[in-house]
Amino acid sequence: MTSRQYIDVHIIQTVPPANLNRDDQGNPKEAHFGGTRRSRVSSQAWKRATRMHFTERISPQDLGTRTKRIAGKLTERIGDIAQVDTATAARLTGALLTPLGITAGRKEGDTAYLFFYGRRQLDAVAALVGDRAAELAALDDEKLAAEIKQLPVRDTFRTGHPIDVALFGRMVADIPALNVDAAVQVAHALSTHTTELEFDYYTAVDDENEKEETGAGMIGTIGFNSATLYRYATIGMHQLVDNLSDEKSAADAVVQFLTSFARSMPTGYQNSFAHQTLPRLVAVTVRTDQPVNLVSAFEEPVTPATETRAGIAPASIQRLAREQLTAVRAWGNAPAFTAHCHTLAPEHGETVGVLEEAFGTPRSFDALLTDVRTHLTGGDA
Repeated sequence: MTSRQYIDVHIIQTVPPANLNRDDQGNPKEAHFGGTRRSRVSSQAWKRATRMHFTERISPQDLGTRTKRIAGKLTERIGDIAQVDTATAARLTGALLTPLGITAGRKEGDTAYLFFYGRRQLDAVAALVGDRAAELAALDDEKLAAEIKQLPVRDTFRTGHPIDVALFGRMVADIPALNVDAAVQVAHALSTHTTELEFDYYTAVDDENEKEETGAGMIGTIGFNSATLYRYATIGMHQLVDNLSDEKSAADAVVQFLTSFARSMPTGYQNSFAHQTLPRLVAVTVRTDQPVNLVSAFEEPVTPATETRAGIAPASIQRLAREQLTAVRAWGNAPAFTAHCHTLAPEHGETVGVLEEAFGTPRSFDALLTDVRTHLTGGDA
């Protein structure tokens, strides 16, 4: 694929009282936008939630993991594959990783930084020495290093990426050759309206208190807010194809990302707030010019008293659709493809009409995924 394609994802989602993503004070993260305080969920929080959602639907062997414990994991795999003792496997692990520049961290057994790799990649590295483990372990350090140098360890980590590494990339500051350019960019989610930080004062009662004992066994506070969020991400299809070396695999990865990005939720204080919701709107556009974040629709905060009697979410959806239409008219850069699904009620007919003008005929979420994949692959299965 030579041409550039960007898959933009726009989501409007209402979240009840929650603390999805804490700051250093333990309160929900916030940002000032358009001159007012907004609820914010960091891009990192939602990217991790997306990755964790992958694990509910995709085999762990087909995914990556991010850890400082790659040395220990590789030692385990060499031990399993080559059937050698831990000391021998650890020596071979050191010989394999040291030439890459993967250095030890402060804690014993850790590397100096998190390394994001595919589980199948690690198996492939272990297999490089699997059938020669005993022979290699018998060599002195100098000869072992010379033998390992002949093996394609670096190339093994640079190919065969799982979809999460291909989507989110990998950055190893000291080893640029192992870097993988991310195909996905995720914006910080922002509330479409002004929010205020609130506090829940809670108590826990000691079940074994005697009748004459009063008061709580524990008291505390949790900061929270509630918000209708605008969430945005963009996927560089051309970069994803480059990372996966196959257009159909890249299209499948787009579908997996859209599914998990739309359905995932950061889990901060989840047991306290049970805040899991589904989006009110998911709109997808495929562009060939550049990604376009439509957050400008909410620079002036949505205010239910002046804009809608039906809630902030419908007003936010209409704002988003109008921003899309305005941008297309002003810049003349209509998307090559649009699709959306929504949960608006019949009484929101005006908003539905604007949505259809901006993003085409509504469909179910599953149909949206099918249509996006069909567009990206030209109809190939």
